Amino acid sequence: MSEQNVSNVGVFAILLTSSLTIMVGTVIAPSLTEISTHLGFAQNPGWLITLPSLGVVLFAPFAGKLIDRKGSYAMITWGLIPYATFGVLGIVLRNPYLVIADRLLLGAATALIQASATGLIAQLFKGGQRLKLIAWQGMSIELGGVFFLSIGGFLGERQWYYPFFIYLMALLCLALITFFVPTTKKAISAPTESNPQPVSTNILRVVLSAALAMTLFFVVFVGLPVYLPTDFQFIESEIGYFMALISMLAVLSASQLPKVVLWLGEAPTIVLGFIFFALGLLIFSLTFQTYVLFIGATCMGIGFGCTIPLLNHMTLQESNLHNRGKNLGYYSMGVFAGQFFSSFVTLLFTDIRYSFQVSALLAFLVAASLLLIHITRNKALKAQS
Repeated sequence: MSEQNVSNVGVFAILLTSSLTIMVGTVIAPSLTEISTHLGFAQNPGWLITLPSLGVVLFAPFAGKLIDRKGSYAMITWGLIPYATFGVLGIVLRNPYLVIADRLLLGAATALIQASATGLIAQLFKGGQRLKLIAWQGMSIELGGVFFLSIGGFLGERQWYYPFFIYLMALLCLALITFFVPTTKKAISAPTESNPQPVSTNILRVVLSAALAMTLFFVVFVGLPVYLPTDFQFIESEIGYFMALISMLAVLSASQLPKVVLWLGEAPTIVLGFIFFALGLLIFSLTFQTYVLFIGATCMGIGFGCTIPLLNHMTLQESNLHNRGKNLGYYSMGVFAGQFFSSFVTLLFTDIRYSFQVSALLAFLVAASLLLIHITRNKALKAQS
């Protein structure tokens, strides 16, 4: 299947480990109201979901440099133990400042896992196989969302702290990586800091697009635990199942990504994703009918499937052996910065519906801007030829 003959169990190990990145915040989402009360965040519960994202943003540049120097295999194993430790510590911490520190350090471990998992795929797979594995990675992340949200809601109904034990799954991932994923060669030494490679414009555009896509996607994930019980009388398990449905729809969308890219091209596919984000957010902001919520969920799932996995692949396309870790670190910063900024969007208004409307407008503006850039670049290329 790859140059180093990775077994199916090895592929499963990488994909399962990748799913931990969506779990870092969302595993507590269905029980967020009760958990925030016990941890002293009743006034700002969304911070418990997004603080790990801030940790990723702060530590991702260092994670990228470590990957370039030590290799993806070493760094993914280094990240899994602190992930499990800081994740489960939330059960015993009561001081808000200690909770903040714990969630930030959990984000630091996530930064290592996020970039290293993609780095392993880049090292072990090439060409079309790599794009397929990147699509599978996006699917596994959202499948993780399906599982973790469902089980998180189920466990949270029994005891508020039970969802924290799910973080211990990182230890299972460590065992699978150790025994079934071949050790990759140490990364080629990165250029010295006295002569660093500049970040390309294309990478900056990809990182910004990833940040915007995740902001829009996570506005829903942060807003739904408040919106669904107040406006639709959902209980915790129903919130978890509905959010899991969005993740499942994202999985189905990501599974078709290679075909869509072949048909439309990369840039139009991303534009399409932002259009679906806009439609989904607009539906959530306007509807008072439960069945219409499922149309909005479908749009959000398609939006994710058309953006995040493809932007991840584009990051690898713009990278080489010297800067791959650094660029993946920047990509992780973009993804998790978007998750973190989503909290600010939901805090803009007391009524979450207004936050959804503003986010829908932002999604339409981003889609229009990216389409304009794509058309302009195509005209310039035709003029040169």
